[in-house]
Amino acid sequence: MTIGSQKPTNSERVQKLQAALRAKAKDELRFRFYALFDKIYRADVLAVAYERCRKNAGKPGVDGQSFEQIAEYGVEKWLGELAEEL
Repeated sequence: MTIGSQKPTNSERVQKLQAALRAKAKDELRFRFYALFDKIYRADVLAVAYERCRKNAGKPGVDGQSFEQIAEYGVEKWLGELAEEL
């Protein structure tokens, strides 16, 4: 939660996005989300996804990179490049 002038964390921002999407889907059953892709490559969404995968002991993906390799390369740099590719 934000207190005073503190910025919300990535996790809080992603939770807010998820809550808004969930509410829209429940309130308007016929509504179709045609433009969600721009939400996928948001820096906060990618950072939260990365942390969740890392904490769940995720395995290397199709690129074969491990979390150790990504950490050596630089997580922020790696996530930025991933966002660009997406």
